[in-house]
Amino acid sequence: MQICGYNKTTLLDYPEHVAATIFLGGCNFRCPFCHNGDLVQNPHMLPSVSIDEILAFLKKRTGILTGVCITGGEPTLSGELPELIMRIKELGFSVKLDTNGSKPDVLEYLIERHLLDYIAMDIKGDRAHYGKIAGLTGFTDRGEASFDLSPIEASVNLIRSCGLSYEFRTTVVRELHCKASFEQIGQWLHGSLSYFLQNYKESPNVIQKGFHGYKKEELLEFIQILDPHFGQTGIRGI
Repeated sequence: MQICGYNKTTLLDYPEHVAATIFLGGCNFRCPFCHNGDLVQNPHMLPSVSIDEILAFLKKRTGILTGVCITGGEPTLSGELPELIMRIKELGFSVKLDTNGSKPDVLEYLIERHLLDYIAMDIKGDRAHYGKIAGLTGFTDRGEASFDLSPIEASVNLIRSCGLSYEFRTTVVRELHCKASFEQIGQWLHGSLSYFLQNYKESPNVIQKGFHGYKKEELLEFIQILDPHFGQTGIRGI
C-alpha cells in the first residue's frame, strides 16, 4: 500500500462529518479528465506516508474528527486496505470509501466485515460509453468495444442492497456527457438513494488537458432529468 498523503481536515469529503482524507496511490482506470494524474499514473514518484504516521495523527484528532475518507487513485487495489480500515475503526472513526466500483469482491469483503459506514461510487457515464470515459476501451477482432461492464454492474447492485449509506456520482465533462447520458444513467440507477453531479474543473495534474465543465444552468437541466430517479440529487463544484 502506498499512502500518498492526507488532508487533515475536510467538511466536504464525508457528508455530515468533520473528516480526514487519505489518498492511496494507483488506479486501474485512466479517465482522461482525472485531476489526480500523478496519483493515478506515477504514484511511485510521489512521497509516501506510513500507516503509523496516519494512525498517530488520527489519535491526536480523536474528539475533533468523526470520520475518515479513503480515496485515491483506487483504494480497492490495495491488499492492505482491510487492515488499514480496521485500525482506523479501532480508534472510533467512521469510514467512507471512494471507489470506481471495479472490484466488487473487495467491496463485498469490506461490507461483510462491517468495515465501511459510507460508500461513494463514481459512475463514469452511461453504460454504452463507460469504457471510453474510463480511458480503457479496447476493441475485439470484430471491432466491438471490449470493456467489461459486469464488475461495475455488480458493485452497483451490491451497494444498493448492502444497507449502508451511499451515493453515486459523476464528474460532468462537456466533451463526454450530454442530456442523453443522464437520461440513460437515470434509467439504469433508478431507485437509488443519492446521485450527485460534480462539475469538471481544469487541474494542473489532469491526465489529458482540453476538457471543460458546464454552466450552472446546464447542470440544473441535468438534475431535472435525474430527479425522478433518485431519493436525493445535487450538484457539487459550482
